[in-house]
Amino acid sequence: MAVITSGKTFANGEQLSADKLNQVITSATFNASDAVDGSTMTLIGGAMAVADGGIATAKIADSAVTKAKIENVANMKALGNTSGSAAAPQEVAILDENDMSSDSDTSLATQQSIKAYVDTTAAPTVGFTPTSYTGGESVTFPNGLIMKWGIVSLSSSGATITFAEAFPNAVINVQGGAVGADTTANLGVTSFTKTQIVCNPSVTSTYHWQAVGH
Repeated sequence: MAVITSGKTFANGEQLSADKLNQVITSATFNASDAVDGSTMTLIGGAMAVADGGIATAKIADSAVTKAKIENVANMKALGNTSGSAAAPQEVAILDENDMSSDSDTSLATQQSIKAYVDTTAAPTVGFTPTSYTGGESVTFPNGLIMKWGIVSLSSSGATITFAEAFPNAVINVQGGAVGADTTANLGVTSFTKTQIVCNPSVTSTYHWQAVGH
C-alpha cells in the first residue's frame, strides 16, 4: 500500500499543468494504515506525530541522556527519592545547619554542618571543656575514662578514702603519696572498689591520692 496519498488524481486524457503538479505535493497526505504503526507514531490532521508513550526507555541511547537535558535543579537541592518506596526522582533539600535543629529524616546535610555538629555538639565531646574546670573530685574524658583525685589526712592506724561519687563500672588503678617534707611516708593501698580505697599509711600525714576507672 502507498505510504503517501497523492493530493491530485489524474484522469486519462487530462491536460497536465503546473498547478495540477503542485497539487500532487502540496495536498498530499500520509496513509494512516501504512505511514505509521499507531503505537510509536500516529497521524494528527494528516501530519506525523509521536504517539503518547511512544518512545520507550530502550529507544533512548544512554549517551543521549546528559545533565544539560535534565530540568534545572533548585539551589541547595539534590535529585533523589525519600518516599520509602520506588518512585520518580524528586528534589531533596540540602540543609546547612550546624545544630541539626530540623532533625529531618528526608533531608541531606552539608559536610560543614556535620563537622560543626560533631565538633561542638555531638558526644563524646559534648560537655567536655577541661579549660573551664572550676574544681571537684572527678572528670570524665570523651572515651569514657574517669579520673578522681583528692588530698586527705590519714593516721598510721589505717583509713578508708570514700569517693564522693562511685565509679559506674570499675577502678583500674590507684596511686598515692605524701604531701610535704616527709618523703618516707607511704600511703600503702591495700585494696580498692568502685566506692573507696582501703589504705594503711606508714605514718600520720597528709596524702595525695588518685584513682582511674570507668
